Amino acid sequence: MARRNGGFIGQDGLDAPDEPTGVSASGGIDTIVDVSFTAPTNVGSAEITSFHVQDGTGAHSASGSSSPISVTGLTTSTNYTFNVFAINPFGHSAPSDATNSASPTASRAVFSGGLGRSNPANTIDYVSIGTTANALDFGDLTSASNASSGTVASSTRALILKTGHDQVSDDIDYITIATTGNSSSFGEISYAARNVTGLSNGTRGIFGGGESKDNIEYVTIASTGNSTNFGDLIGSELNGGSTCASPTRGLFVGGASSNVIQYVTIASTGNASDFGDLTNTNNFRTSGLSNNTRGVIAGSTNAADNIIEYVTIASTGNATDFGDLLANQDEMGSTANATRGLFAGGSEATYAPSRVIQYITIGSTGNASDFGDLISPTDNSRGRSSVNGTSNAHGGLS
Repeated sequence: MARRNGGFIGQDGLDAPDEPTGVSASGGIDTIVDVSFTAPTNVGSAEITSFHVQDGTGAHSASGSSSPISVTGLTTSTNYTFNVFAINPFGHSAPSDATNSASPTASRAVFSGGLGRSNPANTIDYVSIGTTANALDFGDLTSASNASSGTVASSTRALILKTGHDQVSDDIDYITIATTGNSSSFGEISYAARNVTGLSNGTRGIFGGGESKDNIEYVTIASTGNSTNFGDLIGSELNGGSTCASPTRGLFVGGASSNVIQYVTIASTGNASDFGDLTNTNNFRTSGLSNNTRGVIAGSTNAADNIIEYVTIASTGNATDFGDLLANQDEMGSTANATRGLFAGGSEATYAPSRVIQYITIGSTGNASDFGDLISPTDNSRGRSSVNGTSNAHGGLS
C-alpha cells in the first residue's frame, strides 16, 4: 500500500489525510457557529469518510461529511476559534489552521405595525427572544400597517407585507434585523387583499390567502423584487388565518369559519394539500409560530380564545391541545427561535388593545408565561392592536 506524506496520529499516521485548508467561521443565531473549509487534495490511502470540527478549548465539537459544519451548544456573544480534521479509515489528519474568531448572535424578534382599524401604526419594536424584557424601539415602516400576519424572514432580513384587518395593500417592506433603523421598499405581491399570511424557510418567503383569495405567491428574501405565482390554496377560507413552517414544509392554518390546515412544499411551486384540522371551527385572526419540527397556533376571535394548539409539521394530522394563553386574545404578532415562541400584542375579548408579550417553550406543552410589554399601543373605537411578528431565528431555520 502506498505511503503518504500527509497525516497525523491515527491507526497509521502516514496513510491518513492531509489537513483541511481555507478554514473560516461565521456566527449563527443563539448557540450556533458555522465552520467552512476546503477538503485536502491528498486524502491518504483511502477516501475521507468525515470531517471533525473542534473549538479551541476542546469543549465543543461537531462532525459532518462536507463543508460547512455547524457547531451547536455555544454561548451567545462569546468568541470561539475552531480547527478542522479530515478522517479516513487510517486515522485523522493534523489539525487545520485555526479559524477566525466568531460568536453566536442572540435571536431577535421584531414586531411591527398595530393599533386599530382607523389608526394603523408605522412603528417597529424588538426584543431578544431568549431573555424576558420589555420591547425597545427599532425604527419605522415606510407607511402604517395594522397587519397581524404577512411577515417572512431569513437569518438577516425581515419582509413585512403591510396588509391587515380593514387594510388592503400589496406593498412589502424590508429591514435588516440585526441593525435598528427604518424599513425600505422591497416590492409588491401581485394581488391586494386584507389579512394575507406569510411563511418562510429562511431563503424563500411565501404569501398566501387573504379575504376571498386562494392565491399563493413567493419571493426570494435576499433579493428585492415583486412576487411570483406559487399555486393555489384548497379554498379561499384563509381570511385571517395563520402559518407555521419547517425547513421544507409550510402550513396555512384556519381562517374565518375554517378549521382547515393545508400545506405546501416550500422549495417546489404547486397547489396546497390537506394536512388536517384544528379543534375550533372558527379561527379568524389566529397566530402561528414554529420551530424546525412543531407548529403552534394560538388565539382567535372565536370569543377571543385563549386556546393554544400544536401539530407536528412533518406528519399530517389534526391539532392537539398545547395549553392556554394568559388571556383571551386575537391578532397577535408571533415568532420563535428553536426553543421559545413569543405571542405579542393583539386584542382582548373586550377589544381592548394589548401590549403584552407572552412566551411558551415550544417543545413542552403548557400555558404561556409573561415575557414583557410592547411599546404602548393607541386605542380607537374598536381598540384592535393587530401586530406583525418575525425573527432572525425563525424557529431555528436559519
